Amino acid sequence: MPVMLADILILLAAIYLCIGLLFAIPFAFFGAGQIDPTARKATAGFKLIIIPGTMALWPLLAFRWLKGVAEPPEEKNPHRLAARGPENNPAREGKG
Repeated sequence: MPVMLADILILLAAIYLCIGLLFAIPFAFFGAGQIDPTARKATAGFKLIIIPGTMALWPLLAFRWLKGVAEPPEEKNPHRLAARGPENNPAREGKG
């Protein structure tokens, strides 16, 4: 039974990565520039380098590509909020 379970998991991983490869090639050459402005002027070498990561993260990237997000999401971690200063930091309003 454990061998059969392992075979099923390997098959599922292989299917996931095959779908990811089918998605990654057009995404690397056409879609990356649509969701990230800095990737618009990327070289072919960069586009080849991002294919393995795109294969792994294809559901997330497919969602962002279909959604048509033109700008990367803005980080909202404590360091970035503190760097903005108290006047631009909504988390610090009313504190003082």
